[in-house]
Amino acid sequence: MKIILASSSKQRQDIFKMIGLKYEVVTSSKDEYSTEKEPDKYVCELSFNKAKDVSFKIKDKAIIIAADTIIYFNGKIYEKPKNKKEAINNLKNFSGNKNEAYTGITIIDLYKNKTITFSSKTDVYFKNITDDEINWYVNNEKNIFNCSGYAPLGKASLFIDKIDGDYNTLLGISPSLLFEKLKGLGYSISDFNLLEEINK
Repeated sequence: MKIILASSSKQRQDIFKMIGLKYEVVTSSKDEYSTEKEPDKYVCELSFNKAKDVSFKIKDKAIIIAADTIIYFNGKIYEKPKNKKEAINNLKNFSGNKNEAYTGITIIDLYKNKTITFSSKTDVYFKNITDDEINWYVNNEKNIFNCSGYAPLGKASLFIDKIDGDYNTLLGISPSLLFEKLKGLGYSISDFNLLEEINK
């Protein structure tokens, strides 16, 4: 059974590798845009658009999995910062507060001609961060522009006090939730191929 990950995200790919899932990457070329205001609906629409775009690019039967992650704080959706100034302002807002990571996931099952879209949320609590620490972080975190607001696997881990929810949602996709939905589609764990190095 072929799995297509519709994402160039290294973190999502690392999660698939972590659980030993064999997959191919086909990225979407569709602009990321949504008119939705609610964070769960926002990420669901973006993930659906990515998965649908990739479904037009492949010829074989496959299960396409797409995801989109944002940070939500004080009624505002935070995508990837466009520059250092925006990244600094984001961290100042998050300092000493709780923000919410939302990940929307879409599965397009071309074997069974079914599509499901769902989301998960994780609460992230930040310690108080000084201006010097924020400036140091933004100037030294190489992945600052690849993540929504901050890079949890990088230097931002110095400032995270606690996390309430699935940590992998913050990283870009929850494997346990994904597997639960795949089981709901009628699949078992033995239906999926493992990476070659896992089988050795």
